[in-house]
Amino acid sequence: MIGKILTGCALAVLAAGLSLTARGGAPQQKTQAPGYYRMMLGDVEITALSDGTFPLKVSEVITGIAPKELEAALSRSFLSDTLEESVNAFLINTGTKLVLIDTGAGVYFGPTVGKLQASLKAAGYRPDQVDEIYITHMHGDHIGGLVLDGKAAFPNAVVRASQKEADYWLSKAARDAAPKDAREDFDHAVQAFQPYVSAGRFKPFGEPSGGDVSLVPGIRAVPSPGHTPGHTVYLVQSKGQTLMLWGDTMHVAALQFPDPSLTDGYDADAAAGTAQRKKIFAEVAEHRYWVAGSHLSFPGIGHLRAAGAGYTYLHANYSSMQGIGGE
Repeated sequence: MIGKILTGCALAVLAAGLSLTARGGAPQQKTQAPGYYRMMLGDVEITALSDGTFPLKVSEVITGIAPKELEAALSRSFLSDTLEESVNAFLINTGTKLVLIDTGAGVYFGPTVGKLQASLKAAGYRPDQVDEIYITHMHGDHIGGLVLDGKAAFPNAVVRASQKEADYWLSKAARDAAPKDAREDFDHAVQAFQPYVSAGRFKPFGEPSGGDVSLVPGIRAVPSPGHTPGHTVYLVQSKGQTLMLWGDTMHVAALQFPDPSLTDGYDADAAAGTAQRKKIFAEVAEHRYWVAGSHLSFPGIGHLRAAGAGYTYLHANYSSMQGIGGE
């Protein structure tokens, strides 16, 4: 009898608990934490910063593949034709310089991006601590974060980009010659760079005969034209390790890693952009470089391994141990 009473009590308590859980369910938050991820490259600290994501309709961007093949390839990666495209920037602390590679979209791509400042602060840094900003190219999702309410978002930073890129995007003649639906991109570039130009803190770099440009010890710029006229990748090196920050060398990992020949509708010169993609993929796979991509799923850092005619992307192994992040 006592056992039956205890069993009945237990069932009553359980039922009451379930009832309370059902009545008191907390509302869903539907927000994401400010995004940053840290790793070490030799003695250099690398911090990936998320600016957020935006919807990308793949079939409107990637060409050279039949619709059914595109759908099947995306499905294999549990993706659909409209996917969330990450927008990443990368902070490099050499120990003597704090360098930011790209600045995210700011207000240019809608309310789901423009989160770089929050990510930077969550990572333990302030905008006024950034010494230099290196721009891979002047599309809006890479330069929008340069400004905040019309003013320089990084008040002490010197901004650098390829002279060829600057000559194109900051040119009124180039804007006037562009199709009407592309002129907004030129306007965004002028708006983003104006505070730094006015303050004498925009210092584009040319391309010497060798191509590469050393910017600060351990970081150099390498021209990779095709996506835009002056598209640039940056190499960071420390203690025998190399990280390539490749900007917009690719946009859709599920398609362009298995088949680097798939062309990108965002490329100004599709043939040159495809040639650069093939060259860069082969180089980073052969030399076992780290890679950091503006549109790889956040944190956008990993390696490439050759796989037949294409490549397999291996994202960085997560680490919470400070000072650990090498091979």
